[in-house]
Amino acid sequence: MSPTVLIYQKFRFFFNSREELRKHIHVQTADGTAKFWLEPIVCLADFNNMSTRDLSNLMEIIEERKDEFIDAWNKHFNQ
Repeated sequence: MSPTVLIYQKFRFFFNSREELRKHIHVQTADGTAKFWLEPIVCLADFNNMSTRDLSNLMEIIEERKDEFIDAWNKHFNQ
């Protein structure tokens, strides 16, 4: 199950099943995907077929909404 946390602009933010304990968010567009760590700081973990511009935009969005994503993570994974 990959619950959608947010759809913003052309980006879908979601969680995968818990493949790792470290909090993170996945992002999907029509063209590619990315994964960002949420802790201890927001940073890019991995990406596929995403432009530098999109990655930079995503970093800003995720930094602004970090607390929202962490709250959603905790609710989803019952922490």
